[in-house]
Amino acid sequence: MNEPARKLKYTFAEYVAYDEASEIKHEYVDGEIYAMSGSTARHSLLTTGMSSALSQALGARGCRVFSPDMRIRVQETGLATYPDVSVVCGKLEFDPENSNTLTNPILIVEVLSPSTEKYDRQQKFDHYRLIPTLREYLLISQDERRITHYTRNEDDSWTLRDVRLSQPLKLPSVDVTLSLDDIYRGVFDP
Repeated sequence: MNEPARKLKYTFAEYVAYDEASEIKHEYVDGEIYAMSGSTARHSLLTTGMSSALSQALGARGCRVFSPDMRIRVQETGLATYPDVSVVCGKLEFDPENSNTLTNPILIVEVLSPSTEKYDRQQKFDHYRLIPTLREYLLISQDERRITHYTRNEDDSWTLRDVRLSQPLKLPSVDVTLSLDDIYRGVFDP
């Protein structure tokens, strides 16, 4: 007996219903739904460190720092995902199809994992840079004190800068400078 054909493409509404009914988070890309992997202790510490450093530095500037529970959607490509940290300044803009999905981050942070590093550096960044409001994209290493920092230029090109060891992390989109000591606090402790 033949098995029923697997549905090849899902609508965004079907994805949202599936994702919101699940205990784990899922990513939606090209009509497909993918389970997102869990995190390690280092991954969690780095996400918390970055969120805390950003929240403290931004204070009451009208910017909001979001945890990995906030879904972001790239309107142009349809990608829906949960960045490790995202920042929105000013008015929050939500997807017209789902009021729990933001569309206007100014800054996105991903903590790199062995299973997702290539995707985060390439395909995911290809999607993210099509967000008109996005000005900066950060990739945080779990293996060493290193942050890959992409900044959007006026001509829509991107500049790459590696921030290492004790260099300051300057974020012009939100006009703050962060310390890698704060972001990496406790990450490499025995």
